[in-house]
Amino acid sequence: MLVQEKNDLGQERVNAFGEKDLRFSFWESFSFDIENAIDKLSFMFPMPDFEHESRFGRLEGKIICGVDEVGRGPLAGPVVAAAAILPLDMPSNLLSRIQDSKQMLRAEREAVCGLLKTRCTYAIAEASVQEIDQLNILWATMLAMQRAVEKLALQIDVALIDGNRAPKLSCQAFPIVEGDDKSLSIAAASIIAKVYRDDLMKSLSEKFPGYGWEHNAGYGTREHIEAIRCHGVTECHRESFAPVRLARAKSS
Repeated sequence: MLVQEKNDLGQERVNAFGEKDLRFSFWESFSFDIENAIDKLSFMFPMPDFEHESRFGRLEGKIICGVDEVGRGPLAGPVVAAAAILPLDMPSNLLSRIQDSKQMLRAEREAVCGLLKTRCTYAIAEASVQEIDQLNILWATMLAMQRAVEKLALQIDVALIDGNRAPKLSCQAFPIVEGDDKSLSIAAASIIAKVYRDDLMKSLSEKFPGYGWEHNAGYGTREHIEAIRCHGVTECHRESFAPVRLARAKSS
């Protein structure tokens, strides 16, 4: 016979011999540790929601899009932006899988992207390497975001922008710092933009092999910088970025 006394009263679980049952103490401690770990992970990696969209009238019929970019830091390739509008009837099991694209494994990101494209309204736009070099990366990013919003099939009331500044748009635009951690619409846009750009860089790697773009996406990894030294600068490289500019100067 097992006597089970309530721990919340400060009592211990004991067995039929009146001895403390260590099995329960272990599992209760283990369960408590797991719950604490989950709470800490939730704090470290917050999941986005519709709080910002609701604040701007999503439930009252306002058309809200989220906008995010990918590719500001790489040494090669365009900067890409996506704009996404999530419908009111978005399945909850899909919403629960949407988060900042940088926190997702590639296979999961691609799977969620495929589902998003069947359920939401979205648009993708680029600013070219030439535009990055002419305008600088900040203004090229604003241009890509502006193009993405303008390409949407619906008239937008409010655009939620990832970051601390917004491009000039014909609708209201509100920047949200770390928006892909906070807004489901921005997080969805980040996933769509990331998958698109990764696929683009993989395609470009077939034309320009040896730089590792199929896995480094044009970022300045040691492998990529060494390849620039060995193989030179391509038409896809951003010559306004210091490592590329220095490599070009050394080769001339």
